[in-house]
Amino acid sequence: MFHTILIVGNLGRDPEMRYTPSGQAITSFNVATNRQYTNNAGENVKETIWFKVSVWGKQAESCNQYLRKGSKVLVEGRLQADPATGHPRTYQRQDGTTGTNFEVVATTVRFLSSTRPEDGSPVEDGGPEDSGGDVPF
Repeated sequence: MFHTILIVGNLGRDPEMRYTPSGQAITSFNVATNRQYTNNAGENVKETIWFKVSVWGKQAESCNQYLRKGSKVLVEGRLQADPATGHPRTYQRQDGTTGTNFEVVATTVRFLSSTRPEDGSPVEDGGPEDSGGDVPF
């Protein structure tokens, strides 16, 4: 069996990179996806769903270097379930309500925003935003 998920959205904060004890890079960031529709009562409804994304290896290093809060990305990967329940992870918010984390292990991250390294120099052609292949829309 196989499953994959595609997400297009914006980073909610700067990515965070760390290394495993074996030296493997892992970068984590949150992506917000937005949906707007009109309900049966004729009211406009705005819906935002957050995804927690983990990226490994060289791609993790590129994400950490080039992505920033607000960057638009396309993430392809697989959903990661809570090992204890097999469902998305749930947690208690500060206001007492229950929240849910949808966790994604990314296989591909495509940069959809123009990006600049921290020193402000321009990104050359063939940089991370041109990661080989077309965006499927």
